[in-house]
Amino acid sequence: MPRRQIRIAGAAEAPLRAALRALRAELGVPDVFPPAVLAEAEAAAKAPRLPERDATDIPFFTVDPPGSTDLDQAMHLSRRAGGGFRVQYAIADVAAFVTPGGAVDAEAHRRVMTLYFPDGRIPLHPPVLSEGAASLLPGRTVPALLWRIDLDPYGHRVATDVGHALVRSRDRLDYAEVQERIDTGTAEEPIALLRDIGLLRERLEVERGGISLAVPEQEIVERDGGYTLEYRAPRPADAWNAHISLLTGAAAADLMTAAGTGILRTLPTAPSGAVARLRRSAKALGVDWPHHVSYAALVRSLDPHDTRHAAFLQDCTTLLRGAGYTAFTDGDLPVPAVHAAVADEYTHCTAPLRRLVDRYAGELCAAAAAGREPPEWVLAALPALPQEMAAGSRRAGTVERECVDIVEAALLADRVGEVFDAYVIDVHDRDPSVGTVHLEDPAVVGRVEGGTRELPLGERLRVRLTRADPGREKVLFAPA
Repeated sequence: MPRRQIRIAGAAEAPLRAALRALRAELGVPDVFPPAVLAEAEAAAKAPRLPERDATDIPFFTVDPPGSTDLDQAMHLSRRAGGGFRVQYAIADVAAFVTPGGAVDAEAHRRVMTLYFPDGRIPLHPPVLSEGAASLLPGRTVPALLWRIDLDPYGHRVATDVGHALVRSRDRLDYAEVQERIDTGTAEEPIALLRDIGLLRERLEVERGGISLAVPEQEIVERDGGYTLEYRAPRPADAWNAHISLLTGAAAADLMTAAGTGILRTLPTAPSGAVARLRRSAKALGVDWPHHVSYAALVRSLDPHDTRHAAFLQDCTTLLRGAGYTAFTDGDLPVPAVHAAVADEYTHCTAPLRRLVDRYAGELCAAAAAGREPPEWVLAALPALPQEMAAGSRRAGTVERECVDIVEAALLADRVGEVFDAYVIDVHDRDPSVGTVHLEDPAVVGRVEGGTRELPLGERLRVRLTRADPGREKVLFAPA
């Protein structure tokens, strides 16, 4: 599921980058890997546990952002005789390189997931694995979990299998390249089938009531001593690629629930208060949201190329904050078992280089498909995984929120004292003179305080920027 993506372009010693370095130090983010972890990773990279099956004859390709080297997934798409499609999806087999209870395993449980900052990332695994031996880089034979998912002509799943195999990716593509080939008609199968399958899966998502957010990437650019905010709207190919991952996550959930042992990614229906707050954000940004239009219908109507819509889509990610992980055994499924945004049972299993839980989900699925018991090391870790993932998700959420605050402060640093048009989207329960405002332009959310009257929830308010220091303080406004 999407997260807010922010990156910066500018000098390495710019104040914003300095503030981000200070944030990493303040949060105690684990950056350097301990020597024992690096030594074990180096040894594992040279001698992984290899599967017996050889699937290197399948011409896989990867689709990732330009320059990516931590490649979790590779795919091959084909038509089935008699109609329908076959999705073959190779997922990096991190378990082939990680010894349960070893130094790399312990460090992964400490980190839980890769952390993303606007100026870089803090990886889950040492780069010798995540960007080298375990990555599905082209031209290399590597161990993988190989999914085979058969679809009917309408995109419904009709068969699923997964097991360990050696694979070899042939080509590394980026989203722009895939989109251009498809748009110009120069894409041959299997690449051209990404659109066909993606569109079918999008249609099925609408039918079951699911929601995919086309969250634009934000880029803050240093220019003339200040900063400006720009958005990059996702391409259709981004969504089609994501639907292959969503398809696999749903197939994995079905395998685990049928076997009676597994871990699901769940999300309850958003509370009415959260949706009401989002309606106020829409009003602040000038996004038309009639009361008879559902949230799902509104999201599907938005154009991420429109900067107001792009900013609102960023706000929509707040409805995903209630997502969590629930482990189950003996067929005792969680309640609710469904992920509200996917509108189906779902799990994370396609990004094991970047997320701890995926390594375990993959092994659970391979065992279920083979009709055998999961490895003991997986069963032993399963009860604690939801709490570990929750802690990691909280840290990632803190990183995201703090980074947004720093970026917004940098964006407004030279505008202290100016007055802005805004809408009040939240009011403090104990002190109604304190709350949160959403500026019309730029699309910044910040705290407002210092007035003597109750803030008009959901209404326009002129506010004055009283502070914006990316190095020390968050953005703060006062009623003008």
